[in-house]
Parts: sequence; structure tokens; C-alpha cells
Amino acid sequence: MRVVHQSFDQIIDSLSPLEADWMDDMAEAIMERIQDVPMKAEFSRDDIASLIDAKDGPSFQVSKFCVGLFLGFSKDKLEVELTDRLGSGGTGIKRYQSDQDAYLDVLADLGLIDAMTTTVNTIPVWSDILKERLRSGRGSAIQGQQRGRGLEDFAEEIIKEVFGAAYEPRCTFQGAAGPAKCDFAIPNKGLPFILIESKGYGATGSKMSDIIGDLDAIIAAKRHDASLLFITDGLTWKARANDLRKIIQRQNDGRITRIYTKQMHDQFRSDLLTLKNEYGI
Repeated sequence: MRVVHQSFDQIIDSLSPLEADWMDDMAEAIMERIQDVPMKAEFSRDDIASLIDAKDGPSFQVSKFCVGLFLGFSKDKLEVELTDRLGSGGTGIKRYQSDQDAYLDVLADLGLIDAMTTTVNTIPVWSDILKERLRSGRGSAIQGQQRGRGLEDFAEEIIKEVFGAAYEPRCTFQGAAGPAKCDFAIPNKGLPFILIESKGYGATGSKMSDIIGDLDAIIAAKRHDASLLFITDGLTWKARANDLRKIIQRQNDGRITRIYTKQMHDQFRSDLLTLKNEYGI
């Protein structure tokens, strides 16, 4: 593949939004449970018991999310509060099943009865308030995960089109200087000629230090004659232009072979075909 010198303007001008839907199966189950809560002027301890479904692990997790939404707690904060009050023995379904009364007492002590009464009787429609809390809390994390996975799916579709089954996704490859993780190793992780990393800025866990650190780990481990392709997107980069420049500098000095965004899909496919021929894969 011909060596090129990519510019900051070329990459920044090709950036596009990464769309993602926060409403996954878990969120739908949570909203269904919330919408089953009756409209009433006053709630009691019995209503807490009705909110909790302990028939299996997933149902209990839905119940805990509902409790957190009524209380306005994040998942982590609810876990801390429950652990503090329940003591040792966990906070999951087995703990609830073994001592339901104590568990319900703790939920009441956290203010769940008052929270349910206040929330349900709040205008506008109370479920809209809880849905917004779900969206801004768990929903934002789901969006981040889907942004990141969306880029991986984008890359994998084209990789599969060009190389068929001759690639390994989300693996630890063996490089000349040791192992490192990557999103795709072609044709295999044992002796990869092409390494592909995809990061959507704003995806869960994709802090700037993580992105650059992951790229540098691949650069340090890989064979010098192996190609490293980096796929990224997201308008958040425009607010972190200097950080993007650091990655582009790695491309300019040869440590990264090429950088792509989703708008550059035709170039990505063309370059993979070129590399396939050059490496004889």
C-alpha cells in the first residue's frame, strides 16, 4: 500500500456522529416493571415487596435497577448503600431469598416507600421522570458501549468481505516484542500482518489516555513490517483536537499505517485489498 502523509484537516473534516440507541432489552424490562407499579396516593412496605421479583437472577437485577431509579441512586451507589446496611453476605438474589424481611427493612430505611409515593404522584407522568433517569444513568453507558461496538461491527463487515474467515477478532496477538490486545488480527493472532484497532471517542472506557495507551501498546509489540490501521469517529474529537493531533502524528511518523473514519469506508476497503495482495494473504 502506498505510503501517505495524512493531515489533521483530512481526518477532522471526515468525522461524523456515532448514533446509538440506549434502550436495550434490560432497559425495556425495567420500564415494563416500572409501568406495572400502581397509581396510588400512599405506598407501603407491601408495595416494595411487589416491586421486587426474585424468581431468577435477571428479574432481581431488574428489580434493583427499579429501586435505584426510585431513589435516584446509580447502580454503584445503591450497591454501597445496601452493603453498608445489610453487612456481609452480598446484596443479590440469594441474600434476598434467605432473609427477605431484613432486605425489605433496609429498602424501607433507604426511603423507598416515600420515594415511590413522591415519584408516582408527581406531575408530569412519573414514568417519564424515571425513564429520563434511566436514560441519563444506565442509558448513557449503553450508548457508549454501542458506539464502540458499532465501530467494531463497521470494521468487521468490511474485513470479512475482503478476508473471509482469515482474521481473529478481539484477541491478544503475539508480536515481535511480546503480546498485546487488538480488535482484529489478520490473518491470525499468532503471526498477524495487519492489526486493526477501533475506538469511538465517547464510548465506554474510551478515555483519551486509554486510546493512546492501547495504540502505543500495539505499536510497541508488533513486528515492524506489520501494518496498524486505526478506525475512529465521533464529533467529541473536535473538542479534543490536540489529542487527535497526537494520534495523527503517530500516523505521520509511520507508527500507524492509516487512520479511518466511517466516511472513509471505501478507502478502508481499498487499502485492505491492497494489503491483502502485498502480504499474500
